[in-house]
Amino acid sequence: MWRTMLIALLASAVAIVAPPVPLSAQKGETTSQTKSGRIEIVGVNYYYEVRGEGEPLLLLHGGLGSIDMFGPILPRLSQARQVIAVDLHGHGRTPLGTRSINLIDMGNDMAALLKGLGYSKVDVLGYSFGGGAGFRLAVQHPEVVRRLVIVSAGYSHDGFFPETRAQQVTLGAAMADLMKDTPMYKSYVAVAPRPEDFPKLLEQMGSYMRNPFDWSAEAATLKMPVMLVFGDSDMYRPEHVVKFYQLLGGGLKDAGWMRESLSQNRLAIIPNRTHYDIFFAPELVTTVLPFLNGQTQVNTWAEQVEKR
Repeated sequence: MWRTMLIALLASAVAIVAPPVPLSAQKGETTSQTKSGRIEIVGVNYYYEVRGEGEPLLLLHGGLGSIDMFGPILPRLSQARQVIAVDLHGHGRTPLGTRSINLIDMGNDMAALLKGLGYSKVDVLGYSFGGGAGFRLAVQHPEVVRRLVIVSAGYSHDGFFPETRAQQVTLGAAMADLMKDTPMYKSYVAVAPRPEDFPKLLEQMGSYMRNPFDWSAEAATLKMPVMLVFGDSDMYRPEHVVKFYQLLGGGLKDAGWMRESLSQNRLAIIPNRTHYDIFFAPELVTTVLPFLNGQTQVNTWAEQVEKR
């Protein structure tokens, strides 16, 4: 029963994906919309795409997904930003490397990838597993991150609802055959350089998720502006979401009449969204872009009255 529930839970997470990019782009060539390529980092041959122009935005997808998870919102993001999208270790077009999947390592990898592409400082938006990678990048290489958006990702393993956590830890290679009709398997084999590695990916992801973690102390050290975004029906407990915001310095006191005590960080709860559909929600773009663009100025009550 747990396996059936887990497959349903994970399948819904990637139920809507964009078609794979053209073969020419996968080979590292440039199309009219996308430049792509690969960078070898400590035994992992990372695949990346660069789309659009403007301030750089590193975009990191969720577990068992790929860049294509963001297909519905990528056009809008790349109209406003130069998006650097990466298939994370073992996911999508990036094959499993010679080491285990680990978010701490991935944080270092993303810093090396950005350096290799010539970026000294970027904004970062990561969803779920990619939110964890973005968090680790910001903690381990704060000089690289200007602003950070974490979408539906927590700072500790106890942030999940207990039943969700119980499902996650059962993930492993033995589930591969049961998942062959799921969107995550079909999207993986459509682009993966070694489709037969899907069971290995499940085993590595399961092994990673079975390890407890608590990054609360490191969350409190972040100095750059951070926005947390969750659905109002997310897989994370609401009290965990609030605690995360408080660790960042938000939600600790009233902002004041003139916003004099307003935190630089933000918390957004998007209504009618879950962990499994928030990453392609149109309202995600309209929620995060003002923050990423540093648009914090609003009229105060006093200014509104004076205009009458």
